[in-house]
Amino acid sequence: MKETCEHQADCLKRIQAILDGGATEEEKEHFKQHIDICKPCIDMYHLEKCIKEALQGKVEKKCCPEKIAAAIQAEITK
Repeated sequence: MKETCEHQADCLKRIQAILDGGATEEEKEHFKQHIDICKPCIDMYHLEKCIKEALQGKVEKKCCPEKIAAAIQAEITK
């Protein structure tokens, strides 16, 4: 098992995409193969997952007021 990862920044991006549900099946499969041989990425995956789970328990979801949503949408479509 590798003790260092030369692609750690890319792996972190992939981990975040996987945890956020934005990764493709190809990215997920590539990462599964990678963590079989890379200890730093296994550790980073578990840390990121724990952080995400902890934050989800602390964050209160509230609806955005319609007026603010309309103003944001107007700015985006400019």
